Amino acid sequence: MTQKAITTTVVYHSGYGHTQRVAEAVANGASGTLIAIDAEGNIPESAWQTLHAADAIVFGSPTYMGGPSWQFKKFADDSSKPWFGEQWKDKIFGGFTNSATLNGDKLNTLQYFVLLAGQHGGIWVSLAIKPSNVKASKRDDPNRIGSYIGAMAQSDADAAPEEMSLGDLETARRYGARIAEVAGRFAATRTV
Repeated sequence: MTQKAITTTVVYHSGYGHTQRVAEAVANGASGTLIAIDAEGNIPESAWQTLHAADAIVFGSPTYMGGPSWQFKKFADDSSKPWFGEQWKDKIFGGFTNSATLNGDKLNTLQYFVLLAGQHGGIWVSLAIKPSNVKASKRDDPNRIGSYIGAMAQSDADAAPEEMSLGDLETARRYGARIAEVAGRFAATRTV
């Protein structure tokens, strides 16, 4: 018996291009597809079908003023239609965020994503990468920020997206791979 290919969809908003780079890294690790939330908080109508068909959904947003961007929140509100029909129930979920400071209250954004996944009846995947927290740790080491529930990235406010920490991007890539792996294990246990 052959197992079907796992589909992972990364739905994200990026204000300045930094969060888009994190989204691309997650999608790369998961061999997933990207859905960008536009500046008005919308996604194409066809993207909803992509989300409904996905085995795993990964949420992404910059952290602005202690939470996700209003554009992401609009998408979350619009997801009440699939919520009502339980279309995302038992899907695998993950999430990531980026801000200009090391803390920047990014945890609040990830917790928002966990709650949104829970409202949809989803199953959350943790990061599972130990933090780089010793004196020898460098900026480009994986999980240098020390997150556990999802991927966090930090981009200096005056830095271009190309100047992002390679460690943050590697953390995101590994997280995407983990999400796809968990989705595959979960799919293998389902009965038709």
